[in-house]
Amino acid sequence: MKYFVKLVRPYLIWSIVIVIIPLLLIVLYSVTTGGNDLINIQFTLDNFKKMAEPIYVAVFLKSFRLGLISVGICLVIGYILAYLITFFSEKVQNLLILFVTIPMWINTLLRTYAWISLLSDNGIINSVLEMLGMEPVAMMYTDFAVILGLISDLLPFMVIPIHTSLCKIDHSLHEAAMDLGANPFQTFWRVTFKLSTPGVLNGIIMTFLLSISTFVIPKLLGGGQYMLIGNLIENLFISVGDWNFGSAISVILAFIILIAITCMKRIDKETGEEE
Repeated sequence: MKYFVKLVRPYLIWSIVIVIIPLLLIVLYSVTTGGNDLINIQFTLDNFKKMAEPIYVAVFLKSFRLGLISVGICLVIGYILAYLITFFSEKVQNLLILFVTIPMWINTLLRTYAWISLLSDNGIINSVLEMLGMEPVAMMYTDFAVILGLISDLLPFMVIPIHTSLCKIDHSLHEAAMDLGANPFQTFWRVTFKLSTPGVLNGIIMTFLLSISTFVIPKLLGGGQYMLIGNLIENLFISVGDWNFGSAISVILAFIILIAITCMKRIDKETGEEE
C-alpha cells in the first residue's frame, strides 16, 4: 500500500506547481498594488473597493442578468429533455446522453463560429428568410445571440445532473402516489420533481457559474460590445495590464465557485443520507 501512496507524489507536485502556486499569486496580486513588480510590494484593498464603481457594477449586473436568463431557459429545456430520456431503456438512454454530450467534444470556439455563420446578416438563417420572401432579421451582436450561444454551450451541464437524479428515483414511488389518489401532475410535482431537486440545483449552479465566467461567446456573438465578467478579466490581464484589479475580480469569482461547490457537496450528502 505504501508503494501506491508514493505514486501520488508526482501528482501532488504537479498540482502545486500548476494550480496552487498560480492561485496564490492571484491572491497576492489582488491585495497589492504597483503593477506586476513583486519586489516592491504594497498591500491594499483598493482593488476590491474599485469593484463598487458604477461602471463595474453594471458589468456584474449584466453578467448576472444574462446568466440567469440562460440558466432559466436551460432549466426548462434541460429538465424536459432529461425527463423524456428516462422513458427509454437503459441502453437507449446511454445513447441519448451520448448525443447530448457530443457537442462538448468540439471546441467552444468552433461552435461559436458556427453560430456566427448562422446568425450573421449574410448567414444561413437570413438567407433562408430571403428565399421565403421575408425580411432579414438582425440577430448578431444582440442579447438574443449571446443567450443562444450560452444555452447551446451550457445545456449539457443542465441535462446530465438532472438525468442522473431522475434515474435514481424508485418507480414504485410513482405507483404508490397514484394508488393514494394523486393525479399525474401531483405525482410529478410531489415525487419526481422533489426527488430530482439535487440534480436541478447542481445543474443551476454549474450553468450559472459557467455563463458568467465565459468570455469567448459574449466577445464573438456580442461583437465586442458585451463586457461581461469573463471579458472584463480577460481585458484587464491582456489588454490593460492591470493584473491587480483583474486578480481581485478573479478571487471574488473563485470564492463564489468555492461556495457553490460546497453547496453541491452538502446537497449530495443530504440526498445520500435520505436514500
